[in-house]
Amino acid sequence: MSELINNSKYRKDRLKELILKLHKGESPEKVKEELKNTLKQIPYGEVVEVEQELIQEGLPETEVLKLCDVHGEVLQGNVDLSSVKEVPEGHPIDVFRKENIELKIVAEEATKLLNSLEKITTDEFGSFINKIKACFNQLMDVDKHYQRKEYLVFPYLERNEITGPPKVMWGKHDEIRDQLKGCIEILNDSDLQKQDLIDSLDLLFNPCVKALVDMVQKEEEILFPMSLDVLTTEDWWSIHKQTLEFGFTLYDPQVDWKPEGLEEKQDEVSFNADGNIQLPSGSFSAKEIMAILNTVPLDMTFVDKNDKVKYFTQGTERVFARSRSIINRDVRLCHPPGSTHIVEKILEDFKSGKASHAPFWIQMQGKFILIEYFALHDEKGEYLGCLEVSQDLTKNRSLEGEKRILSYTDNKNA
Repeated sequence: MSELINNSKYRKDRLKELILKLHKGESPEKVKEELKNTLKQIPYGEVVEVEQELIQEGLPETEVLKLCDVHGEVLQGNVDLSSVKEVPEGHPIDVFRKENIELKIVAEEATKLLNSLEKITTDEFGSFINKIKACFNQLMDVDKHYQRKEYLVFPYLERNEITGPPKVMWGKHDEIRDQLKGCIEILNDSDLQKQDLIDSLDLLFNPCVKALVDMVQKEEEILFPMSLDVLTTEDWWSIHKQTLEFGFTLYDPQVDWKPEGLEEKQDEVSFNADGNIQLPSGSFSAKEIMAILNTVPLDMTFVDKNDKVKYFTQGTERVFARSRSIINRDVRLCHPPGSTHIVEKILEDFKSGKASHAPFWIQMQGKFILIEYFALHDEKGEYLGCLEVSQDLTKNRSLEGEKRILSYTDNKNA
């Protein structure tokens, strides 16, 4: 019998048989016991193959979705992970795993709070709601984790003809999203009573937390090992570079992973699928960045490495007048002859690395004006140009104490 147990085809046929028993309504506890008695450990690749084969053989995806939690529970602890590839810190899988650690911490806290609900007094209920609401708001952040799987990882699996498991997992994502939204909607009800929440525990809250934690198990035991086997280093590098389009879940990576021996084909700054400008810390459209630059209460002028004026902000309250006639003009010609030697000195010291910041402040028409020059460099230290930043600090210099009450400074938002 031992030679059969170690045979892949036998294990897969047996696993398929057990899953179909669940499909027919047999007790999960009985099936799990049968699994333990028949099989020792199942390689994660065989679990994926069986799920794929069941769909190809006609078992509807909706049925596989219904069985997903049950046969996930049956397989828990019985999947062989001894051959799973290791990944360096910052790798997309490392980030997924560390997000899962944080998700489980919040899920555990939510479970503790829900289990203590019966003992909460009327006076404590308001504080309890704030705590449990904070937990579920954090858990809702899992949407970014799921989107990265759906839009970055799943397409690579599908290119390798692994289509069944991604479809099933995506379906579970949507179920969990709906459950989380339902929980938050209940918690945001201003008329919520303690008994209402108690009545919702077994119907919504507990299943929601369990489904989220079960998904962590499915990722750790099935999805991640399978993806590491199938995807190439180039695939992971492409995924890594697109990750910021979606964001992270309860975790901010401390290491920016770059694969060894792989030439970087794209700059850190690129255009994403929506045509937005993608930067290392996020993305925005041209309209959005123009609005940002013209809204901050600063005058900014950019001079490139060749000392040509290339850009200036166009905010409503300017410190110094600017016209587009200065674009592509040598910055030295944009200053009075008496101050040209100062401009020359700043540029020389910025380019040589002797200095990187030159501040000035002046009194002008009853206003206190701060003018600062900053040297700009890329990540390799190459000089890119100079940024002039001017701002009126007259009102800021008079601020005292604190302001904690909301009020507006313009009539439009009053």
